[in-house]
Amino acid sequence: MREELAGKVAIVTGGASGIGRASVELFAREGASVVIADVDDERGPQLAEALGERVRYRRTDVSSEADVQGVVDFAVETFGGLHIMFNNAAVSNRLFPSFLDDDLTDFRKVMDVNLLGVMLGTQRAARHMAKHGGGSIINTASIGGSVAGFGVVTYRASKAAVLHFSKCAAIDLAQHNVRVNIINPGHIRTTMSSWSAGGMSEAGFNQLQRDLDEINFADQPIKREGRAEDVAEAALYLGSDRSQQVTGIVIPVDGGVSVGDSVNHVQQILDAQTRAMQM
Repeated sequence: MREELAGKVAIVTGGASGIGRASVELFAREGASVVIADVDDERGPQLAEALGERVRYRRTDVSSEADVQGVVDFAVETFGGLHIMFNNAAVSNRLFPSFLDDDLTDFRKVMDVNLLGVMLGTQRAARHMAKHGGGSIINTASIGGSVAGFGVVTYRASKAAVLHFSKCAAIDLAQHNVRVNIINPGHIRTTMSSWSAGGMSEAGFNQLQRDLDEINFADQPIKREGRAEDVAEAALYLGSDRSQQVTGIVIPVDGGVSVGDSVNHVQQILDAQTRAMQM
């Protein structure tokens, strides 16, 4: 074991499932004491119990100023400090064929969790870190916030705001030796990105998953399904001492989606030319 986080204390919001859970598990394996900050009172305590004494669960609504301050205080009181704050909790909004159809009823919740939650987590963690030698803050954004597209417009807007806020915070907090970096996940299969099987046969659900993979891979140069563990590895780097000179950066974990158009248009043109020549 590398134990890259030995002696460090981390908070992972949204830590009971998906990317958060994978990060909690990896941080703990690497020697950190970890607080799972989540509202999942079933999976959160179960994960903490499974991982042992160095992992605790604290119910935390990240849109609540009191809850966020509470989990920071809890980490400090329980484990003696706070070195890593991974603001990962997020929610999405409903899918609509067009923005014209979006009733915006979930706008406030999405913004409160995805943006306000990140801002509160960054501020409250940084207030402690600034007085205790610094630390690492990691914020989860999304390729949905950096690449424009159809649908989930509120979610995209919230994640775009996270990107810009995090860069501003990186500049503001550098004087306190507090680093702020961003992870931009792409198509990562988690409970938030998965579809419910409600109303579908097993065969229908399996077909839907195959169709979704094909849709996701269409704009992804690396034809491999992204895993929560891939994002956790990026978070490990940003939380460790290996990234002491790194702040304000965005690490895409997206299989190359944000690099550019993955379609080989040259080959398509050559194929069209061949077809034309055969006529």
